Amino acid sequence: MARQVDVGAKPEVARRAVVVGELSLAPATRAAVRRHRVEKGDPIATGELAGLLAMKRTSELIPHCHVVPLTASRIDLTVSRRGVRVRSEAATRGRTGVEMEALVGATIALLTVWDMVKYLEKNRRGLYPRTRLGPVRVVAKDKGASDRR
Repeated sequence: MARQVDVGAKPEVARRAVVVGELSLAPATRAAVRRHRVEKGDPIATGELAGLLAMKRTSELIPHCHVVPLTASRIDLTVSRRGVRVRSEAATRGRTGVEMEALVGATIALLTVWDMVKYLEKNRRGLYPRTRLGPVRVVAKDKGASDRR
């Protein structure tokens, strides 16, 4: 039997989640991203937009997730010493949390970057020996924080 948990009796409170993650890339790929020399365009801007769009569709991707009306969402991608870092933040005022929305946003943002730079990352066999996704993790979760201010 598949079902969603009934959250109808829970009170509506402010909820927020923050996720961070990283995509490890080869030095030449990082340089191409920094210099805006990626054939498909700007992976940072595209990844940020893709992450925001993905957050809104989390309940369509993960079967047991409720539809959560986001009151705020944010994706920040930056080129780091190892690749591209993401910070994803989702907020709502509701009966259930937004960790999954923040996780989906972060992961899709990084996967979008990977898709845009994969031609630079492939070796002769078509594999990605340096490219690594993760770790992606929840670093903050607030429930009712704005109610206490």
